[in-house]
Amino acid sequence: MTASPSQGLAAFLAARDFLFRHREDYATAYRDFRWPQLTEFNWALDYFDAFARGNDAPALWIVDENGSEDKVSFARMAERSNQVANWLRSLGVARGDRVLLLMPNEVALWESMLACMKLGAVIVPTTTLVSTDDLTDRFDRGAVRHVICTASATAKFDVFPGAYTRIAVGASSGRAPAGWLDYAGSHQQPGAFTPDGPTHANDPLFLYFTSGTTSRPKLVLHSHQSYPVGHLSTLYWIGLKPGDVHWNISSPGWAKHAWSCFFAPWNAGATIFIYNYARFNAPAVLDVLVANKVTSLCAPPTVWRMLMQQDLGKYKTSLRELVGAGEPLNPEVIDIVRKAWGITIRDGFGQTETTAQVGNPPGQPLKPGSMGRPLPGYEVALLDIAGQPAQEGEISLSLSPRPIALMLGYQDDDEKTSEAMRDGHYHTGDVASRDADGYITYVGRADDVFKASDYRISPFELESVLIEHEAVAEAAVIPSPDPIRLAVPKAILILRAGFAPGPELAQSILAFARARLASYKRIRIVEFGELPKTLSGKIRRVELRRRENARQPGEAWPMEFREPEKD
Repeated sequence: MTASPSQGLAAFLAARDFLFRHREDYATAYRDFRWPQLTEFNWALDYFDAFARGNDAPALWIVDENGSEDKVSFARMAERSNQVANWLRSLGVARGDRVLLLMPNEVALWESMLACMKLGAVIVPTTTLVSTDDLTDRFDRGAVRHVICTASATAKFDVFPGAYTRIAVGASSGRAPAGWLDYAGSHQQPGAFTPDGPTHANDPLFLYFTSGTTSRPKLVLHSHQSYPVGHLSTLYWIGLKPGDVHWNISSPGWAKHAWSCFFAPWNAGATIFIYNYARFNAPAVLDVLVANKVTSLCAPPTVWRMLMQQDLGKYKTSLRELVGAGEPLNPEVIDIVRKAWGITIRDGFGQTETTAQVGNPPGQPLKPGSMGRPLPGYEVALLDIAGQPAQEGEISLSLSPRPIALMLGYQDDDEKTSEAMRDGHYHTGDVASRDADGYITYVGRADDVFKASDYRISPFELESVLIEHEAVAEAAVIPSPDPIRLAVPKAILILRAGFAPGPELAQSILAFARARLASYKRIRIVEFGELPKTLSGKIRRVELRRRENARQPGEAWPMEFREPEKD
């Protein structure tokens, strides 16, 4: 028998409320949680609209550095997304159509996402920093038929002629650029929306282009249950409660934005808080955090490293929960924040292909360096190269049963999907170790872990030591070819303000690392340079390795310094 939308909603709420009840009882939550069994489900229609009905609590709160702000209630957000959905349907947007969204953090982004969900359209999230080549890829492989774009970025599409809908948000003087429709026209539509039919839980909803740290972006396809419902695990990890004010420092276009600038907080009935700025300014960010009584904060390691350079203790916040995601957090960062605020940043792990898989939920003992334990709904195995369970191995998810938070697959790439889903597990491509208590510690991308003198080296472990040095802001460790040892660890460094590169500083950093690392992990070379990154801010070590392998024997890079050879 097919479950009705009301039955699907009841199952979703039962699963969510179970996690609320066991918020700090990890053992029970992990043991007894079950993903809701859904057949028909549209999160925007069945859950969000029901929660929003008559609800004047703030759903979205956007503060700009110029002092202006937008605060939109749940009820108003539901009504506006209905108007946008009606308008988009009048323009020809139909179930299954691909809609590219390219907007900064502005109200129209949330309205458009909800509207597309209600229509059954497939959202193609896109960063405002996207290049022409990236857009070409989205049009070609993503089969984009409609574009909703901030007016200031419409020129990016001048090189893409053709019959696709063009909608501009925030047109100056109420006039959209030539060839574009003005998003403001949606305000003329009715505030009630009637869908054209049921939404199946496995209907496609999101098409994400991954950030591509090692290759061209993969096309990750998610469904109406994998992200909307799957982010119950993310809600549990962050520890959100109804009425919270949650700030996730993330740019639109990336999966993390949907994680906790959309689904996790609204699943909890919390307010999504946004602070828009042209350039990151740590004191200003901290002032905003205090002034607006933000209760939970999620930020990537890069942001935490900038914040920790301030005198955090003088900022009296309302924070209860701190989490970090995107890349593993270095222990030094966690320690500095804990000493200042008495709150421990809780690490977690997930991917665009999933929701939060591993994490340290509230109230649990933390272990230095560990990203936590498997979150409710995920059975995590560490598999060696032969596919056997191991103390250290590739993070893999059991497909028996398959977690509903896992992607449908890689769009138009059955071979890559089959490779990732082989032998009864989804393989993440990330390597970790697990201790006797079940805590998992990140080692690195499978592609980044390397051997030196026949020892396995985790770049992340060495990088964590390097940034404890007072001069080091960021570090990336790669293998440098060596005629005797096959490879030796080399670090490319970005310095903090006030420090200048040179031989004395290089030797200071090498000695600092040498005193804290086993001899076989010794960093033999440092280089002061640049760190290539993806648009989402992840370091592209593959480019650094390629550059390192391309140089001639005996050739030295500018600002590269080697440890004196002793052993």
